[in-house]
Amino acid sequence: MPAPTVSFLIRHPAHFVALGFGAGLAPRMPGTVGTLVAFPIAWWLRGHASDAGWLVAIVGLIVIGAWAAEAAGRDLGVADHGSIVIDEIAAFVLVLYFTGPGALRDVLAFVLFRFFDIVKPPPIREVDAALKNGIGVMADDLLAALYALVVFAIGRRLLGDG
Repeated sequence: MPAPTVSFLIRHPAHFVALGFGAGLAPRMPGTVGTLVAFPIAWWLRGHASDAGWLVAIVGLIVIGAWAAEAAGRDLGVADHGSIVIDEIAAFVLVLYFTGPGALRDVLAFVLFRFFDIVKPPPIREVDAALKNGIGVMADDLLAALYALVVFAIGRRLLGDG
């Protein structure tokens, strides 16, 4: 599975989106680098968007991300190539919406999301294996986001509203 190049990134808008605007070209840990792209998006949304704006942004990232991941995966010859990171970006923006602002919350949300995205507990691994298309690429990360949010919510309930 060869790494895509800058020329691949800019060859088609779907490639640019799917590769996280370039983050997916990172030579090491592109999923983690891609997840980091969600921070400036969320910080901008926190300062400029209503809940409806967040909803539009999240749904837009998911829908456009599924299209872009499908196209890039087809062109790369691997449905869920490691350089496709729009799924991490969209799912982590969702996480950041629900966790709310604050540096500690951001760090905890990041650690939880990356943990579940990497470990892929059931049914995440099964979804990842079964759905080899743009929707499948997005779905496993959205499940990881759900797991992260549940653990975050349990922690807040047990430890207080930190």
